[in-house]
Amino acid sequence: MMSLALAGKALWALLVVGWYLLRRPFDRRARRGRLTIDRSKGADTQRMIISLTGLGIIPGIYIATGFPRFASYPPHPALLVFGIIVGIIALILFRLTHKALGKMWSVSLQLKQDHKLITTGIYKRIRHPMYTAFWCLAIAQALLLPNYIAGFAGLVGFGYLFFSRVGPEENMMGEAFAEEYDLYRARTWRVLPYIY
Repeated sequence: MMSLALAGKALWALLVVGWYLLRRPFDRRARRGRLTIDRSKGADTQRMIISLTGLGIIPGIYIATGFPRFASYPPHPALLVFGIIVGIIALILFRLTHKALGKMWSVSLQLKQDHKLITTGIYKRIRHPMYTAFWCLAIAQALLLPNYIAGFAGLVGFGYLFFSRVGPEENMMGEAFAEEYDLYRARTWRVLPYIY
């Protein structure tokens, strides 16, 4: 059982490294772009900190120290397998979303100079596939880490970011792209096709 727990921790760490490596070149490119709208301060900074705590800090402490041990439970091979599958889906979605957005991508509520509404590729049917990828990352964390606090912290942290940010983000896009965004919104799903 101990080796399964170590495997889950190692796989979670690989997932985070993979996410970082996929995002890094886009992050560097995005920092060079000039902004026309920047709503990254205040509430959005708070959302990002809470999400980072759940998806990175709490599980990182658990992996490094085993804390909180009282919340651990025996790992199960099926959870590990499902965690790997969901983690791979998360990385694929991250890659597809970053590739589709290109220089329009931003980590926060920002719009670039000459910003274009992306409605092709993975964005053809889903308005927020990046959030879908983060939900998958949080689910993979819950499946890979056999600890009720460290495993589920990602769902809580990212859940807070998602539910408090998706509305303001859609309002910002509606203000910037008006009827074009309204039409796009009418023909797409928010996060999951045919469900949400």
